Amino acid sequence: MIDLKKWIYKSLVVSVALLSFGLITPKHEIWANFDEDRLDKSVLDRPSDNHISAAYQLDDIIVDEKPLPTTDDFVSAAKEQSYIKFGTKVGPVIEQQFETDIFPKIEEAIAMTVERVGDEKLRNLTVSEKPSGDYSEKIFHIVDGQSKTDVIRFHVRTENRPFDGYYYNFHYHTFEDNYSKHYDLGEIYWSKNTPPKWLS
Repeated sequence: MIDLKKWIYKSLVVSVALLSFGLITPKHEIWANFDEDRLDKSVLDRPSDNHISAAYQLDDIIVDEKPLPTTDDFVSAAKEQSYIKFGTKVGPVIEQQFETDIFPKIEEAIAMTVERVGDEKLRNLTVSEKPSGDYSEKIFHIVDGQSKTDVIRFHVRTENRPFDGYYYNFHYHTFEDNYSKHYDLGEIYWSKNTPPKWLS
């Protein structure tokens, strides 16, 4: 019985092709409706173009959504930028005191900042690169990449105190008071000699 169905189907295909001079091809719609048993079930189960398109769009959303940065991410970048600023002349001299007295307070200020901003804003925060050289104060800023504004600025000021010598005063400013107030992080004594320029 199955062989008879196949034979009738093939005969009809050939007959129609000959009679219509090839205008109706075996891939035409009518053949799809001719014998439902011939439909491959895997074709019916195959996802449509719409499903594939929706899957691609979902993949794009998942790939584009970067994970939230953590406090550790900011702390690691902060330390890197600090030592870039200190350079090879200042860094080795102040490293130990910076690590024990100053940097834990920087970590604390970063953690408080991360806690205060919501997830949406946190996603856009980055640590600035290129600390300033010469005797300029900027170590690094934490910046909102979307609004291009600084959320918190970490600075070090070189102070010359008569009869005493040079000190490095570490502090930060926040956007909440328009960067007007100094939040003290501590200071490190250099010596009575003029310190080298930053980045040197």
